[in-house]
Amino acid sequence: MTEENEKIYADWNPWHGCTKISPGCRYCYVYRQDERYSGSTSKSSKCRKTSSFDLPVKRKRDGSYKIPPGKIIFTCFTSDFLLKDADEWRPDCWKMMKERKDCYFYFFTKRIDRLAECFPPDWGDGYDNVLIGCTVENQDRADFRLPVFKALPIKHRSVIAAPLLEHLDLSAYLDDSIEEVSVGGESGNYARPCDYSWILDIRRQCVEKNVPFRFHQTGAFFIKDGRMYRIKRALQKSQARKANIDFRIGKNSIPDTADYHMAEPEDNCQLSFDI
Repeated sequence: MTEENEKIYADWNPWHGCTKISPGCRYCYVYRQDERYSGSTSKSSKCRKTSSFDLPVKRKRDGSYKIPPGKIIFTCFTSDFLLKDADEWRPDCWKMMKERKDCYFYFFTKRIDRLAECFPPDWGDGYDNVLIGCTVENQDRADFRLPVFKALPIKHRSVIAAPLLEHLDLSAYLDDSIEEVSVGGESGNYARPCDYSWILDIRRQCVEKNVPFRFHQTGAFFIKDGRMYRIKRALQKSQARKANIDFRIGKNSIPDTADYHMAEPEDNCQLSFDI
C-alpha cells in the first residue's frame, strides 16, 4: 500500500476465522496467514471476537476517534461479515457503522444469500456509508449469488471476481447499480492459474456496459498468450497495475462512479458518495 493510500484506508476485523463454503475458499489466504504466523490452521475455521471489535468507536485521550474521519475502512477481511457464527455480534457492528457516518465501510462476502436476514432494523434502502462487495469465483457462483445481490436493497455495490478460477460471463448482471468490478487471480503456493484472456474479457464486458473495472492482482500463476508465469507475491499487485487496463478507476483506486469526499466536521461529517 502506498503512503497516499495509507492516508485513505484503515482495517477493521471485529472477528477472525471463517468456514469454507465454495471453490474459491479452498486455499483461503486467512488460513495461509494463520499457518504462517502460528504454524497451524486449527483455529482458522473457529470464529472468535477480536480485541479490535469496537475499533471504529475507540477514542484517544483527547476524545477524538482512533480512526480519524474520512477513512475507507476495510471491514472483516479475516472472516466474512455475514458468517452465521457472528450473528450475535453483527448488530453492534451495524450500530458502529451508523455512528461513524464520517467514514466509509467496505466488506466483501461469499454469503450474500444471508444478507437479507442480517440487515439492521433501520437499513431501509441501505446505509450511505456502506459498500458491499459480492465475491464470485466461477460461473456457477456468479449465477447463484449475483441475482440475489442485485435484488437486495444496497446503495453501493461492487462485484469481486476473485480468486478468478475460470472465464466468467457477467454481462447479464452489469448496469449502473454496480459501482465497480474488481478482478484478481489467486495467491499462494497452491494457487490455481488465472488466464489473462479471462481478465480481458471481463474488462470488455464492463466497458460495453460502462461499468468501472479494476485488475487488482495477477495471482501466483498467471497465464498470458499460452505461457504460464510464476509471479512473486510482492509483485502480484504491481504487475496488475502495469497492465494498465483499469477502466474508470481514479485516484487511490476509487472508481469514478464514486465521487468520494467527506463534509467538514461542523457539517456533521456526513459522507457523500455521489453516483
